[in-house]
Amino acid sequence: MSNRPERLDVEASGGCQCGAVRWHVTAVLDTSHICHCRMCQKAAGNFFAALIGVPRDAITWTRGTPATFNSSDKAARGFCRDCGTPLTYDYFDSKNINLTTGSFDDPSQFPPRFQFGAEGRLAVFANLPVQDEGATEKTMAGVVAAIAASNHQHPDHDTESWPA
Repeated sequence: MSNRPERLDVEASGGCQCGAVRWHVTAVLDTSHICHCRMCQKAAGNFFAALIGVPRDAITWTRGTPATFNSSDKAARGFCRDCGTPLTYDYFDSKNINLTTGSFDDPSQFPPRFQFGAEGRLAVFANLPVQDEGATEKTMAGVVAAIAASNHQHPDHDTESWPA
């Protein structure tokens, strides 16, 4: 990757878990990454945050807009005020905004290309085994059907309205 991010023309949508906030993008940057820094860990409520840059002129909020928390004087974190899904990292002085990769309808389109914040990376990930090939159906047998029957999560595609 060069030092200057490349703009890639794509058509992709995404949003929060409950469907109150949705967006559509027409371009992304070739910056899909995970960040292990402590601020990203706290913002994502996880061991790292997975993010991808999007030019500001390439994003349209199609339903709702994120609530924000200024995590520093230089940046804000966007999230759904209804379900809490982390959605954005917005560095105020940038021409781009970062969206959480996992909140895209098809996050597999944007595999991470590199890592940031190595000082916060947990060493355990180097040797962490995968249990039963990691499939939820295998590791949570019996629970999956009950969860699916009462699922309130927005589907991974745009809908005319939500909830249905």
